[in-house]
Amino acid sequence: MMIQNTKLIRELRMNILIPMKGEWTVYRTSTFLETSEEVGDVPAFKKEKKIRKVVTKGNKIFLDPPVGGFEFRVDGERIVHEERLAEAEDFEDDEEWEEYAKLQGNQGGTDFVGKTFWPKELGAKDFRGEAGIMCVGNCYTICDSTPLNGIEKAKDDFDGPFSELRTEVGIQYKRLRLRVKFDYRVKADESNEENPALHLYSMVVCREARERWPRYETKSNIDDSISETLFGAAGAPGGLYDPPPVGSDEQAMQYMLLDLEGYASVLFPYKIDQDPDAHDGNGWVQSLDWSPGRIRLQADRKVLGGVKLRGLKTLELTEVEAEAADQWRPNDDGENMRQ
Repeated sequence: MMIQNTKLIRELRMNILIPMKGEWTVYRTSTFLETSEEVGDVPAFKKEKKIRKVVTKGNKIFLDPPVGGFEFRVDGERIVHEERLAEAEDFEDDEEWEEYAKLQGNQGGTDFVGKTFWPKELGAKDFRGEAGIMCVGNCYTICDSTPLNGIEKAKDDFDGPFSELRTEVGIQYKRLRLRVKFDYRVKADESNEENPALHLYSMVVCREARERWPRYETKSNIDDSISETLFGAAGAPGGLYDPPPVGSDEQAMQYMLLDLEGYASVLFPYKIDQDPDAHDGNGWVQSLDWSPGRIRLQADRKVLGGVKLRGLKTLELTEVEAEAADQWRPNDDGENMRQ
């Protein structure tokens, strides 16, 4: 679903510009670890023990207008997104910070925090299908990439092949946000191929709340309903609400479905082929299904195939009353939304 840019930029302000405090859970794949545990081509997932507490915020900046001014007001506005590890000033009291620092020690460095999944400055014109960035209702997706072999490209050239592809899918619900970051990379021994496959390097699950941490280990008299929503039972009730089409049986074998704490499930490919002829040029999909309250939401990021895989085919959002979800569960064996 594509919406006018002026509306998209307003929605992005609501979904990203509000400062959020979050816990990031990092999953590494065995594909890029020294001890390989793959079963065939399927990687094993290693969940890191250390949880990163991260503060995410954005700022709106204004560009100097050209002679005659901007055609539209939003043409002169940019969003600058920032993610950083939590510091002492982010905690309500020293005891809380000291307890966290003692338990966590080194938070694992900044290798996963600050890795860009978005342009340095987001403008209205970035919300185009070919750039892989879009916002629909309470869901959004952003994307960034590194050209294969470091080949410089024009700013508006989004074609692959890529050596790295980073995508993110997120859902905002009232004061809470759940988002998942996918980091794909080319294997070193395949980098000289013309269109090498991208393999999942890591997945990061970001659970966030506005104006407070999503859960507290030492504080009493805290509303635990937020913690339950983000860290409750694993898996979306009854499994993925509306499974999307994933291509042929061969292509479907390159997908994984994981249940996440907080009544959520995520579907994604662990391997993405960049060869234009692979799977008859069929594209790829990443889905996030979350039941944070009265409403159940599923976001589907559907992209093109081959060198166009950064480009969005659609960003789809499904909303249904959580209690009635089973009654209205689709039975179409996986079909794309009608446009």
